[in-house]
Amino acid sequence: MPVPLAPYPTPPAPALVPSYSPPPANGSTSGQSQLVCSGCRNLLMYPVGATSVCCAVCNAVTAVPPPGTEMAQLVCGGCHTLLMYIRGATSVQCSCCHTVNLALEANQVAHVNCGNCKMLLMYQYGARSVKCAVCNFITTVGGSTSTTDLKFNN
Repeated sequence: MPVPLAPYPTPPAPALVPSYSPPPANGSTSGQSQLVCSGCRNLLMYPVGATSVCCAVCNAVTAVPPPGTEMAQLVCGGCHTLLMYIRGATSVQCSCCHTVNLALEANQVAHVNCGNCKMLLMYQYGARSVKCAVCNFITTVGGSTSTTDLKFNN
């Protein structure tokens, strides 16, 4: 008995394409997570579930925050190093220059344009004035409008 021929070849089965899913917010990828070394500031990868990580470069032991801990970042005011800290902390000490940085939540900061160069400035909510780091102009915020702005040339 002859086998009937199909007019067109049957298409190959579609290849399975893995779907992309973004990594979790804590930076974990396939059973691993990451944190910044408390000694040399290198990025360390560690298996999920570890309680501390020993850096292979400087041998510093860094404690792993508990699972589900939300992290935040700020730039050190002393050496401009990016610092990571547990959200909710009120201050963060830089491990490079030892400057103690004030850690403010988004609702604790306000913005104003410099009265001289118009640079956008960020300051602690409730402050009466803010000094521009670009032109050293002091802009009054909130409070009385009778206070005049001062320009200091350092």
